[in-house]
Amino acid sequence: MDAPSIIARARADGRLSLDERAGKQILAGYGVAVPKSAVAPDSAGIDGALDGLAFPVVAKVMSAEILHKSDAGGVRLNLASPGDVRDAVAAMEEAPGVKGRKVDGYLIEEMVPKGREVVVGGFRDPQFGPLVMVGLGGIFIETLGDVAFRICPIAERDAAAMLDELRGAALLDGARGQEPASRAAIVDVLLKLGGEEGVLMRLKDDVSELDVNPLIVSRAAAVAVDARFVLSSGAAAGVAGAASGEDRPADPIERFERLFAPKAVGVVGASASGAPRASGATRASGATMANTFIGRLRGYGYEGPIYPIHPSAQEVDGLTAYPSLAATPEPIDYCYIAIGAARVPEMLESAKGRVKFAQVISSGFGEVPHGVDLEKNLLAAGRKGGCRVLGPNCLGLYSPRGKVSFAQSAPEELGHVGVISQSGGLGTDIITRGDRRGVRFSGLVTVGNSADLGPTDLLEFYLADPQTKVVGMYVEGVRDGRRLFDALRASNGEKPVAILKGGRTQKGQAAAASHTGALAGDDRVWVALARQAGCVLVDTLDEFVDVLLGFQALTPRRDRATHRVALFGNGGGASVLAADFFYRRGLSIDPFSGAAQDALAALDLPPGASIANPVDAPVGALQREGGKIAEKILDAIYAGARPEAVVMHLNLAAFVGRGPIDPLDNLIRAAERVREHYPGQAHFVLVLRSSGAPEVEEGKRAYTRRALDAGIPVFDELGDAALALSAVSRYEAFLAGRGS
Repeated sequence: MDAPSIIARARADGRLSLDERAGKQILAGYGVAVPKSAVAPDSAGIDGALDGLAFPVVAKVMSAEILHKSDAGGVRLNLASPGDVRDAVAAMEEAPGVKGRKVDGYLIEEMVPKGREVVVGGFRDPQFGPLVMVGLGGIFIETLGDVAFRICPIAERDAAAMLDELRGAALLDGARGQEPASRAAIVDVLLKLGGEEGVLMRLKDDVSELDVNPLIVSRAAAVAVDARFVLSSGAAAGVAGAASGEDRPADPIERFERLFAPKAVGVVGASASGAPRASGATRASGATMANTFIGRLRGYGYEGPIYPIHPSAQEVDGLTAYPSLAATPEPIDYCYIAIGAARVPEMLESAKGRVKFAQVISSGFGEVPHGVDLEKNLLAAGRKGGCRVLGPNCLGLYSPRGKVSFAQSAPEELGHVGVISQSGGLGTDIITRGDRRGVRFSGLVTVGNSADLGPTDLLEFYLADPQTKVVGMYVEGVRDGRRLFDALRASNGEKPVAILKGGRTQKGQAAAASHTGALAGDDRVWVALARQAGCVLVDTLDEFVDVLLGFQALTPRRDRATHRVALFGNGGGASVLAADFFYRRGLSIDPFSGAAQDALAALDLPPGASIANPVDAPVGALQREGGKIAEKILDAIYAGARPEAVVMHLNLAAFVGRGPIDPLDNLIRAAERVREHYPGQAHFVLVLRSSGAPEVEEGKRAYTRRALDAGIPVFDELGDAALALSAVSRYEAFLAGRGS
C-alpha cells in the first residue's frame, strides 16, 4: 500500500497518527531500511505471525493511546524463541500502562545489530514548512539537545553539514575505540526524508511531525528501528508559508521602483497650525509627525510635488492641501499616513487607484489584541483602493536615490547597502549608527506589522536591484517564511545577507525532548535558514552594523574562505587578546614563516617589538620616517607571509603628545599603497581604538573618514573586526561550496 493510501485509511479510522508498522511501511516505500516484521493480534495469535522471521526478535505494543511504549511496559527485547515471544506479549497485555487501552496488535520485528543510535525526523513549521532534523541518541538529545535542523528540501551538502554541526560528531567516526557509524548512510536517510523527493516534501500537507528514534547506524548501513508519524489536521494542510495571494509582477525592480524614487508624495495627518520648518527639526505646538515628515522631505532635497491631505485646510506648511487622496492633481507614488488607526481604512479605500504605495505610520492595529480586526480591514481597504500597504506601526522610508527620508540628518550619499526593518525605531538607529560607521545605503524601509508588504517583498527587490550589493534585515517574524527561504535559496548567495532576528529565544523547548518539533524552537529554524542560504545571523545591532560595513568594503572571494590573518599594530596585550577571539571566530593568527620574519627583522625594529604575528611595534617605531615605516612592515607581511586578511590596529591615545609628527595619515596611506601593490591578496581592515577623550575622538573621526574614503573599513575594537571578517569568511565558504 502506498503512502497516500496508508494515510487515507488512518484518517478514515479517525486516527491522528500512524501506528508504527504503517509508518515503517511509508519509510520503506521511500527507500529507508526497516527491520523485517509481522503483526500478531494478541498472545494467542503469536505462532502464525512468526513465519519467516529470524530470532532474536523484539515485541512492541501498537496503540494510538500509548505515546511512549517503553514507559508503558509495551516493549520486550532479545526474545529468542516463539515461547519467549508469547510470554512477552502476554505480560505486556497485563502491564498497567497497556491493560485497558485500545490495542491494534503487537509488532514483532527482527532485532537490528548494535550500532550508534541516531535520531532523525522532521516537522512542519507554521512559517517555513517542512524541516528535517538529525541528532545523536541517548543523553546527547535528551539532555544536551545536540541536534541540527535544515529547511526542506535539502541537498547532500546540507545533510553532511548537519552532521558536522553536532557537538558529538566525533562519535560517528569511532572516537575512544568505538565502532564508527556510516556518515554516508545517515546522509542517505536524511535525503530520503528531507530531499526534494523525500517524505517530508512529498507528504508535506499530510504529515505534521515525523520521528525516527532510534535510527541504528553501523559501519555500513542505517536501519529505522522506531517510527512515529503525526498527521496534520485538515485545517493546517497547505498553510505554511502561504503568500498573500496577490499577483506579483515577475520583475521586482518594476514592482518597487516608484517606492524608492517616487515622482509624487502624499502626506496624510499634517496639521494646518504651526509655522513650517524646512529642516524637520522640533516643531511648534500643534504640529504632527506628518508635519515633521514634510519638513524632513524638504530638508533632504525631495524635488517632486508634495500633496498634504487635509479635510478642511487650504494650505499645510505652505503647500496646497487637498481633501482626499482622490483629489490630488496627479497620482501619488508614495503616501505617508499618520492619523488615528480607525480612520486609515476609509482613507485608503477612497484613494480609488491613485496611490501606489501607502506607508501607514499609525499604531493600534495587529500589534494589540483589539486591533487585529482593524488590521484586516486595513488590508482589505488598501486592496479595494488599489494600493499596496507598508506597515502599519512603522516610521517610514529612507531612499537616497529618491531623496526621501523619514530620519533626520540622514546621509545623502547613495550607497550599496539595502536594509529592511520591522522596527521603526531600530531603523532610525541603523541609519544613524551606520552613518557614523561609514555604511552607505541604497535604501531602508520600515515595514512594521507587515499587514501587506513585508520583509520578503523588499528582499526580492534588493536581491534584484543592481544598486544594492549587500542586504540587511531586522525581522521579528515572517508570515511567508517559505517564500523568504525560496527567495534566498534561489539567489544562491549572489549577494551577502545579514539578518538580525528579534525574539530568537521565546519559544521552543517545553515539550518532551525526544520530539522533533519541541527541539526546534524559533532560533534553530533561523540558524538553519542562514546556513542553507549563506546568510550571516547576528545577535546585536552593533554586530549588524559591523557586518554590513565589512561586506560593503570587502570583496568576498568566491573560491576559498579567509582563515589566515596577520595582525599589526601597537599594543601587545590587545594583540594577545585578539588572537584568542579571532580563533574563536574561526580565524587563525599563526606565527609567520622564516621569510616573513627575516624581512621584518631586517627593518631593525626596537627592542620589545614582536615580528612573529601578531606584529607589535611601539609608538616610537611607528613614528619613524613620519609613519612611513608601516609601509615597509606591511610589505614584508604581504610578500613573506601572504595572509588572507590583514588587520592594522592603532591605539590612538598612545600617539597623543608623542612628538610633532602625526604619523596616522601616513599609516593609512601606507595601507593604501600596499593594497594596490598586492591587489586582491588580502582583506585589509583598520581598527582605531579610542580612549574617549575629546581630542582623541576628534582625531578618530577625521582618520575614519580618511580611511573610508580609501575603501578601508574602520572598526572600534579588534573584536568588531574579528566579527566582520568571520562573517565574510563564512560567506566565502558558502560561495566556494555552492553546487557541490
